[in-house]
Amino acid sequence: MKNRAPLLVSAGIIYRDGRVLVGQRRRSDRHPYKWEFPGGKVEHGETPQAALVRELLEELQIEATVGSELARYEHDYPSGSRVHLLFFAVPKFAGEPTARVFEQICWTELHELPALDFLDGDLDFVRRLARGDFAPLLHPA
Repeated sequence: MKNRAPLLVSAGIIYRDGRVLVGQRRRSDRHPYKWEFPGGKVEHGETPQAALVRELLEELQIEATVGSELARYEHDYPSGSRVHLLFFAVPKFAGEPTARVFEQICWTELHELPALDFLDGDLDFVRRLARGDFAPLLHPA
């Protein structure tokens, strides 16, 4: 199974008033109750940015502007699945986020992110985000 190409996933870092938006997976989802950044699978023929715009509309009912790429990671889960995660800043959006596919969503201060039970593939990014590694990219001058 390790020979399969990784699943390409785009995630949005939606930052507002010193906090970032995160969602908790539903009980019936794979990895129930784990926290993650909104986003999802890049479909065939889609750019990662276009996929993120589509996913944020589907998941949160917001129209987002995708900014710069913050980081990328590849992660192998014990189940054998591999993901290639692309994290993008979302500097602007229209609408008020609504939890359409999540158990709940919440705005969380950066330093509080590591206390949440995130998906394993997100953990290093969460630690870096919490310590401010991406601050200049989240709210550029």
